[in-house]
This record gives sequence, structure tokens and C-alpha cells, in this order.
Amino acid sequence: MALTRTDFHFPGQKSVYHGKVRDVYNINDDLMVMVATDRISAFDVVLPKGIPFKGQVLNQIAAKFLDASSSIVPNWKLATPDPMVTVGLKCEGFRVEMIIRGYLTGSAWREYKAGNRVLCGIQLPDGMKENQKFPTPIITPTTKADEGHDENISKEEIIAQGLVSKEDYEQMERYTYALFELGTQIAAKQGLILVDTKYEFGKRDGKVYLIDEVHTPDSSRYFYAEGYEEKFEKGLPQKQLSKEFVRQWLIDHNFMNQPGQVMPEITDEYAQSVSERYIELYEHIVGERFVPANEEEDIAARIEKNVTAYLKRKK
Repeated sequence: MALTRTDFHFPGQKSVYHGKVRDVYNINDDLMVMVATDRISAFDVVLPKGIPFKGQVLNQIAAKFLDASSSIVPNWKLATPDPMVTVGLKCEGFRVEMIIRGYLTGSAWREYKAGNRVLCGIQLPDGMKENQKFPTPIITPTTKADEGHDENISKEEIIAQGLVSKEDYEQMERYTYALFELGTQIAAKQGLILVDTKYEFGKRDGKVYLIDEVHTPDSSRYFYAEGYEEKFEKGLPQKQLSKEFVRQWLIDHNFMNQPGQVMPEITDEYAQSVSERYIELYEHIVGERFVPANEEEDIAARIEKNVTAYLKRKK
């Protein structure tokens, strides 16, 4: 059972935004109800089948990291009234995503392998290898697109184009480095390496807040620490926990959302295997057993009941 569509009518609801993975409900222009659905996206397209428990995994990991980081960065979260829902402060989101990379991998490696040595205005040295650690983490922001591809952009371009003020951008930079350091430390305790991740920020009453999800397998890439050095020296693929395995499966089936390419069939068996990988990441990064919500019940009805009860108490 997977929740792939929502159409709620919560008390005080003014509007709803259906994203690739999350559905965000605006409550009285003051609160946001963010529903982590079981949709999954890759290469900027939503796959045709949902992944059981994916929404619960993402929501619960994000909630734990929002709580763990609240002393160093103010964030939007107020409560998690349902395993798949976070309710928090409505902020005006910046049109920029802060991507921070500790290692040369994924799309950055694909760019580097193609001969590019400047990434978002940052000069990279020659001679680097796939999955090599950077001397210090680098921030490679992207513009935030409602549809289609997010585009790489430099700090200088962001400020020059007025997407974010210099003061706000530098605050986001400081928060990004601090969050990545914390995430790296927590991952290390669980035998993992936080390779790269993305953060989103917004503003409310003149203050910059961390918004959206944090350190989930949709927004982050993790390697297993054990065996990293040996695999790196031998040029072998790293054992990793992230959504990259879904991207790789699509690449292997000749799909990167290019013109003329056809989405491969997502069988129930494959969807179940993806679900198991998400649960594996949850248990590794959180360090506790995943307890699935009742699969037999009507997920949408449960969410509506739990969120409505919370909003009524909040009045």
C-alpha cells in the first residue's frame, strides 16, 4: 500500500502545492502541513509507482535531524502529528537550494569526467578520482525549478541576480557548513559517511529558517565507512545508501528523462526492493529499528484525522 496522491481539506486550509514528492498545505498563511507521500522522483520525473513506507521513512528521518540541529539552526518544524506529516511555520522559501559536497561523486563526478573543472564558480583541481574526498566541503547551489531541471549557479550569480541578498546568502552558507558538520558526525557514529546533501532555507519575520527535509536518502547520499578506502583505492563502486541506486537502475534501463526515452516498468517486486533499501537507510542513520505504520488502514483517512486533531488543538 502506497500513498501517491492527496486531496485533503484541513481546517483553515488556503491552498495546496503538489510537489514531486511532497504535498504542502497552507494553513491560514501561517502554518504548513507537509505530507511526505510515497511518490519517488529521479531525473526530475515522478516514477509511475509509489514506494511503500518511503514517505514515513523520509518524514521521520527529517524530523529527527530537524530536532537534532535546532540548537545551531532555527527550523520550521513544530510537530509530527502523523508518521508521514510534519507541521511547521510557513516561511517564504528562497529560490535557491544549497547543495554541499564532501566528495566528488554523482552529477559532480559526471561533470568532472566530461572535462569540466569549474563547478558553480569553484575551481576543481585536475587529477581527482571518483568518490575522492574534497580537502574541505564545497557548496554548489542550484536554482530551484518548479518544473524541469534545477540549474547550477554560482554564489556571485545568485547575489548579482538578486535571487538572495548577500547577507542572507552568507547566513545560509554558515548554516549549511554547520549542518553538514553535524550530519557528518552523526553519520560517523553509525558507520556511515555523509557524502553530499541539500538544504533549503526560507525567511519569516526577517529571520532565516531551515525548511523542508534534512539528511534523508532523497536529499542526501551516504557511503558505508567500512570498506570506503579499499574500494576508493581500487576504483570500485562504493556501497551507498541514497536514491542514487534508483537513478543507476534507470540509467541501466536506458532512461535519463531524455527526449525519446521510455520509462521502464516499475514492477511490484522492484518497488518492494526500493522500500527495503529506504528502510535500511533509516535503521542505519537513525540507529533504531523502523516501525512501519499500519499497512492495512486507509493512509489518507489516518492522516486527515491526525492532522485535523492537531490543528484544532493548535487554535
